[in-house]
Amino acid sequence: MSIQLKPVSDQTLVITGATSGIGLATALEAADRGANLVLVARSPERLDAAAEQCRARGATVETLAADVADFATLELAHEQAHQAFGGFDTWVNNAGASVYGQLVDVPIEDARQVFETNYWGTVHGSLVAARHFKERGQSGAIVNVGSVLSDRAFPLQGHYSATKHAIKGFTDALRMELDKEDVPVSVTLIKPNATDTPYPEHAANYMDEEPALPTPAYAPEVVARAILSAAEKPVRDVTVGAKDGVMSALGLVAPGLVDKISVPAFFDQQKSGTPASGDHRGNLYEPPSTPGRTRGGVDGHVFESSVWSQAQQRPLVALGAAVAAGLALALISRD
Repeated sequence: MSIQLKPVSDQTLVITGATSGIGLATALEAADRGANLVLVARSPERLDAAAEQCRARGATVETLAADVADFATLELAHEQAHQAFGGFDTWVNNAGASVYGQLVDVPIEDARQVFETNYWGTVHGSLVAARHFKERGQSGAIVNVGSVLSDRAFPLQGHYSATKHAIKGFTDALRMELDKEDVPVSVTLIKPNATDTPYPEHAANYMDEEPALPTPAYAPEVVARAILSAAEKPVRDVTVGAKDGVMSALGLVAPGLVDKISVPAFFDQQKSGTPASGDHRGNLYEPPSTPGRTRGGVDGHVFESSVWSQAQQRPLVALGAAVAAGLALALISRD
């Protein structure tokens, strides 16, 4: 089945979680390219600010204050896109929430809330978009933002890792079902490495220290470019950044070895050294009160590009890289 996608400049995109981090970076990059936008997030004030930034770059923007955990409100985003732009071409499921802490310390209700936002929010948006494309018979793209944790769980982020594993399973199943029905939709899973966004400060936290991102990290604009590339050219999945991507690949052939590496590495790297505040739940249940921004200001190097992710979006280069990686992993597993 041939899927022909438009240039982003000719598209309308629906982006959830659009007021900070990767979502805001994607909206701004799409605005720079001339796309129409429907921005979805919980806070009306932050949405207004994001929309103004995009309009200042020349975009036509609609906003919807909605919680992605509520299926009915995402249907409103679908209707809003139809009324304003006659439909949409790409739907980006980006909204996310997280909680830090050992699994035995995290309240079950908080774990469920992470699933409501990450997994069910992705399911809701994907089904709304799939129905749209199926009914109209037009080519389009569904882009789901997973994580390298879709492939390899991290300690202290067990519930978040589980949601990203679930998103991968759902995305793979949706892709096959749409293909079976000859619905011309590209379904992509984007798997970022650690990304310099306000993610740690927004997360719920049950550790004795404030959370931190493992460094080096990648700029959110690097992920945004991968998302928009997937909106223009069909691709199955893209790991943004080689740092943790190599660890994920190694985990396929030597999972026990990666477990041993992860224990000393990822416990300390996810703690900032600053004593934790008394507010455990962060922005898990309420939107942030601070202005939205793309960067989190990590204390360490931030990559502004990723050759690894660019290669995956070029099939012949990706095939060569996969063969080389497979040979390298085979040699490691023999030692």
